[in-house]
Amino acid sequence: MVSEDNLFEKLRVELRRGSLVLAVLAALREERYGYTLRNILEEAGLPIEEGALYPLLRRLEAQGLLTSEWREEGRSKRFYRLSTDGAAILARLHAEWAAIGASLDRLLTKDAKP
Repeated sequence: MVSEDNLFEKLRVELRRGSLVLAVLAALREERYGYTLRNILEEAGLPIEEGALYPLLRRLEAQGLLTSEWREEGRSKRFYRLSTDGAAILARLHAEWAAIGASLDRLLTKDAKP
């Protein structure tokens, strides 16, 4: 039998996974490099490990949602930014997030018991 804490943790990670995609896209409306992006996400309450962030960035870029370029700024850094297609997808995902949130609020507050 899986403990309640272990089950909660697995479900929490699953819930956060989709949220992080939306958060990364939103944060990259402005150009940033990975370290700065990670800090912004953490400050917003969505910490992410480097081992999860960089594969996510590569996947989003491969999907055409981000662009990136290497630049020398003291040392070589890869800067990421939302692409035109990424901006369109972000707008649609934001609307979907709002609709899902409203639906969940209705379900979670209906006959809610303390």
